[in-house]
Amino acid sequence: MHNITFDMSDLHRYGSAFYEYLKLRKQYFVDTLHWDIPHNEAVEMDQYDNPTAFYSLVIDQGKVIGGARAMPTTAKWGAHTYMLRDAAEGKLPGIPQQLYSSAVVTSQVWESTRLITAESVNSHADRSRVLSMVMQGVSDVARAHGASELIAIAPVLLVRAMRQLGWPVSRASEPYYGKEDGRCYAVLSMPVVAMQAAAE
Repeated sequence: MHNITFDMSDLHRYGSAFYEYLKLRKQYFVDTLHWDIPHNEAVEMDQYDNPTAFYSLVIDQGKVIGGARAMPTTAKWGAHTYMLRDAAEGKLPGIPQQLYSSAVVTSQVWESTRLITAESVNSHADRSRVLSMVMQGVSDVARAHGASELIAIAPVLLVRAMRQLGWPVSRASEPYYGKEDGRCYAVLSMPVVAMQAAAE
């Protein structure tokens, strides 16, 4: 089991890993949670999968078993910036506009999205290891670009799971329930430097 990180400029170095990650996303977010997001019969890919995005994936025996996407809050690609800012501007109707009202635009804060672990990872220990490895990769990339904080829309239950693994995650917004899956979500905040220290 190992971690890889890349952006659009070097994803070719990892063969089909990026495509496999998009397949995992479709299987979970579309087929399981029934999110109304762009997809075809094989993959899920949205407007934030663009040259401003970075990826952290975990590979085991040649297969992608976990991953996440990250981008700086300074990101801008066409009419879109990053997910939380676009939601605050009413561009993403599935996310409450008032969830995260402050329009953060700084290289010190990065947003992480589309965190996933494959269903084939069925033991608690392995799922915990994959989660830590994915977030370590995201943390490393963000830190290398001058970030000190990560933010994410994620299930509220992830706060407890991450803290149990030693990652100092906190809730940074009021919770809300997803219209499509009924799950409880919130904005989470994760200090990059402290996360790195916790994992060492």
